[in-house]
Amino acid sequence: MKLTLVGAGPGDPDLITVKGIKALAQADVVMYDALVHPDLLEHCRPDALKVYVGKRRGAYSCVQEEINPLIVHYAQNYGHVVRLKGGDSFVFGRGYEELDYARQHGIDVDVVPGLSSSYAVPAAAGVPLTTRGLSESFWVVTGTTKDGAFSRDLHLAAQSTATVVILMGMHKLGQIAALFAEYGKSETPVAIVQNGTLPEQRSVFGTVSTIEEVVRESAIDNPAIIVIGEVAALPTVAEQVREQVKKVAE
Repeated sequence: MKLTLVGAGPGDPDLITVKGIKALAQADVVMYDALVHPDLLEHCRPDALKVYVGKRRGAYSCVQEEINPLIVHYAQNYGHVVRLKGGDSFVFGRGYEELDYARQHGIDVDVVPGLSSSYAVPAAAGVPLTTRGLSESFWVVTGTTKDGAFSRDLHLAAQSTATVVILMGMHKLGQIAALFAEYGKSETPVAIVQNGTLPEQRSVFGTVSTIEEVVRESAIDNPAIIVIGEVAALPTVAEQVREQVKKVAE
């Protein structure tokens, strides 16, 4: 009996690790999440059992309390289970909960890290989380805690000079903007990236005071990542420079 936790990466199926692909090829059962690219399932054996256990806001989904026993069931009855999760399973992926539950039931566990969307998606949109002279560090915070409440850590993050990356925060964007404004950051740049690393990736840019209007006008929505900090303006600045160079050349 074995469980392998595999991080599928931020979206683009080419961004999974080689070790992750090898694990999929060896699996008897693959339990996969909503944000996992369907092309990744092509790496599975033809006879492997594929089980969807995705969680999506506003739609019926498996809850964690249902998924944990399923992992044990499939491991005991089939052998090798791969739990395929978007991003990295240890970054807001509840990977450790599944690891701990499986071990309590005598199942061997291996972990294959994945590229976390927290830094890969901003990078794909040209937003560095740190850069000399602007940001020395970054916070990664969930917009919503386990019980659905507003994360208290955001209050601390909003007071920091670091770049703040917020996952699962779009439905609380108004509260987030109000919080940062409360700490005097109304003009701090904000970038929001939807469907990061995929062909349909979209990015919008604004400030704490304007981002809600920008989102309404663009109709950008989940799945998306919010980046707040001076670095969030860099793609816009770069575009302005390109336009100026283009005009001079003409």
